[in-house]
Amino acid sequence: MASTLKVLEQCQVSPPKDSVPTTSLPLTFLDIPWLVLIQPVQRLYFYEFPHPSHHFTQTLLPSIKHTLSLTLQNFFPLSGNLTCPPPPSMPYIHYVANMSSVKFTITESAANFIHLIGNHPRHVQEFDHLVPHLPDFSNLDSNSSDTTTFLLPILALQATIFPNSGLCISIAYRHVVDGRTANHFMKCWASVYKSGGDLSCIHESPPIYDRDLIKTPKDYEPILFNQYIGLRSTWKNLDMAKSSSIFIDNFRTTFVLGRENIQSLKQLIMTQCKNCNEPTPKHLSKFVVTCGFVWVCLMKALHASETGVTSMKDDDLLRLGFAADIRSLFQNPVPITYFGNCLSACYVADKKREIMAECGIAKAVKALEAAIFELKNRDLEGLKRMVPFRGELVVAESSVAIAGSPKLGVYGTDFGWGRAKKVEVVHFVDSTVFSLAESRDEEDGIEVGLALPRTTMDAFTSLFEQGLKNFC
Repeated sequence: MASTLKVLEQCQVSPPKDSVPTTSLPLTFLDIPWLVLIQPVQRLYFYEFPHPSHHFTQTLLPSIKHTLSLTLQNFFPLSGNLTCPPPPSMPYIHYVANMSSVKFTITESAANFIHLIGNHPRHVQEFDHLVPHLPDFSNLDSNSSDTTTFLLPILALQATIFPNSGLCISIAYRHVVDGRTANHFMKCWASVYKSGGDLSCIHESPPIYDRDLIKTPKDYEPILFNQYIGLRSTWKNLDMAKSSSIFIDNFRTTFVLGRENIQSLKQLIMTQCKNCNEPTPKHLSKFVVTCGFVWVCLMKALHASETGVTSMKDDDLLRLGFAADIRSLFQNPVPITYFGNCLSACYVADKKREIMAECGIAKAVKALEAAIFELKNRDLEGLKRMVPFRGELVVAESSVAIAGSPKLGVYGTDFGWGRAKKVEVVHFVDSTVFSLAESRDEEDGIEVGLALPRTTMDAFTSLFEQGLKNFC
């Protein structure tokens, strides 16, 4: 599956010399629980670029690196390390002046650019060579975790040129920041480059590092401490040196729901509620409609392809988890440009027989709607309890999580090469996750990304298309 790849350059990019002092940034009670997802988030931005490789390396690359440096001056923690000392100390982000930097790799690929940016099934391994590598725990002594201070780079970047056809800018980052923060960084870098070094876009909406905006409640500190100890005990057994897809024979496919599709699905849900004597939902957002529809199709596809779902009893629970932005839920709302995590993990669960039933989509949507309503009406105590994904959601075979969000607007990341031809989230390689993004071409539409075995993908595609055909 591997494509011919040539490494053209590897470099370290830092903020301009003496522009930022050595700084430590503590993690909050909204950051530490997400360290359970220690493997980096990976997102690929594909752009049309009908030029030879030397045009990029000789003409554009110097400016790309320079504007990256300028952007990192304002997002300097991304240049630092996630520093995890032995207890009783707690983890923090540490930036060292004139030393901390971001690894930036420039490569050339012989892969088929048009094939990679399609919506059709593409093997998950076809994307491996486009993903920047972040150092991990693989070189640590297995007995060192109790006394060693782990230093983990937070960010890595890569630019891959497809001669005379395209360009891929890719990002890998630790979950010490959420998707909104990472997206803020990427859009600022793109804007600074496109404008030839103008920093006004950052000055107008700079990242905010004030940790007083999200204070860790005193009674929650022992819980965080125990979470951290538990996380450290598992990290020494991790080996992420190689791509997680190396032994996975799955295919990545994108499904698009347009505005009309979503409106028709809303009508389907109302009809199912009526037929099953269920109360009708009060607010059918495109998020709950899309997630409910995809979740049911995925569970039925897994059942049809004889996975672990097949062996479940009818009363066993199926679970769907998602991360909700809670900036607006604090008494003093947290600014949109806050740097870090401002997420609460939510999950819904229902019995297998309910999700698989004729009115399964309506059941799923109502469960999602109820979870979101509950979240919006929780106080700080409730939010604290919902921050980490509960254990059963992380490990249960019947669990699915959602990555990304259409609210991020990833297609608005414009370096000046035109609108991205495709944006892919690739850190998941199996049926435990599906991704969401706004549609590139369908106004008010949503793109759904899945990675499944061929037989399961065929079953999902049939269910997805049949659902749209029957009701749309």
